[in-house]
Amino acid sequence: MDAPAPADDRPFRFFDNREKYLLFVTTCGEKWAIGERVGDELRHLRPTPPALRVFDAGTGDGTVMASVLRRLHGQFPTVPFVVTGKEISLEDVRLTLEKLPDRFSEHPQTVVLLTNLNYREAPDLLPADPRTRERLNWNEVALEGHCAQDFDRQLNALRPRLAQWWKVQTSPRTGNPVYVEPSVLVLYRADHRFALDNVIPRRERESPAYDLVIAAQPYRARHPAEFKVRYVLSPLARALAPGGRMIAIQSTGQDPGMEIIRKVWPEEEPFRTPGPMLAEALHRHLESALPERAYESAGESSALFRYRLHVMPNEVKEHIGTSTLLAAWNAAVYVAQIDDARVTDAMTSGDYLRATAEVLARHGGLWFTDESFVVTRRA
Repeated sequence: MDAPAPADDRPFRFFDNREKYLLFVTTCGEKWAIGERVGDELRHLRPTPPALRVFDAGTGDGTVMASVLRRLHGQFPTVPFVVTGKEISLEDVRLTLEKLPDRFSEHPQTVVLLTNLNYREAPDLLPADPRTRERLNWNEVALEGHCAQDFDRQLNALRPRLAQWWKVQTSPRTGNPVYVEPSVLVLYRADHRFALDNVIPRRERESPAYDLVIAAQPYRARHPAEFKVRYVLSPLARALAPGGRMIAIQSTGQDPGMEIIRKVWPEEEPFRTPGPMLAEALHRHLESALPERAYESAGESSALFRYRLHVMPNEVKEHIGTSTLLAAWNAAVYVAQIDDARVTDAMTSGDYLRATAEVLARHGGLWFTDESFVVTRRA
C-alpha cells in the first residue's frame, strides 16, 4: 500500500525522469560522496553471527551499494554479508545488477536481495496486505561459476524475467509508481550455498534486523517532515538491530546550485525539512514505542559534505562550453526537483544559461551540499 500524498504533492515524480537522472549521476559525484559518508559509519558496526546485514533504502543505479560493499569487505573480509536493496525502477535494478559480479567474486559469502516492495514492507520482505502476500514473487537464483565473468553472464540473462517481475502502475491516490506484483530477487553463489544456509532469507520467514540502514535521498524534498517520518524514516528505524545504525542523507540547498535556481525562480524553497528537524520529528514519533533508539543532539545530528560537477579546470577558467552549462543546469534543477513544465518554460529564453554561466564563473565550478544524520539502536 502506497502512502497518501501530502496536500502540496503533485503526481509529477522528478526522480523518475531517466534522462535527467542519468545525466546527473554521470556528471556529478554525489554517489561517490555518499559512499564515502556511509563508509565513515562502518567503523561503528559490531555485527553478530551469522551475518552482517545492510538495507539500502533506494538502490538507484547501484553505485552506493557497490561502494559500501567494497568498504565492508575491506573491514570485514571473512564475515558473510546480506544486503537488501529496495528499488521500484526496473532500469535501476538492471544497472545495479551490472555492478554485482565483482562483489560476488571478491566477497564470495555475499547474499544480495532486490525488492520492489514499499518502505513499510521492504525491511521485512513481505507485503502488508495478506491478499497481496499470496502473490509474492520470491525468486532465488544461485549463481554458478567462480569468476566475475560467469556471474555477469547469468545476471544479464535475468533481464527478460525482470521485465515481468518489476512491472509498475501509477497509483491513483498519489501519482507514484507502485508495483503490479510484489517481487523479491535473492542472489548468492551456488558454491557457497552450504556455508550460507542459515544466512539466506526464506520466503515468509521473519526477517532479521539490520546492522546498517542507508536512506540516501529516499523522499521528495518538498514533502513535510511528518510525511517523511511516518512513511519512510520510521519503518527504517524500526528495522535496526541492536547496535545498528541508520544514516539518512538529503540535499540542503546551501550551495551554488541553489544560486542558479534562485536566479531563475527567486522565491523557490524546495528544502523545507533540515536534518535536525527530521531527527527531532523522528524522535517524537518513536520515543514511546522504541525508547532504545538514540538520536544525536541538534548540534551533531546534521553533518554536511560536498560533491561537485565534473568539469575540466581550464574549461571554467578559459571558456565554459555549452555542454558544461547544460550539465550544470540539469544538475541544479535535478537537485532542486523542479518539474519539467517549469524547466521547459525557463528554457524558452537564454536567461537560464546566462545565470548558470555566472554562477560557475564566480565559484570556479559547481558544487552541492548534502547533509546526514544518524539514528542508532542501543546494543
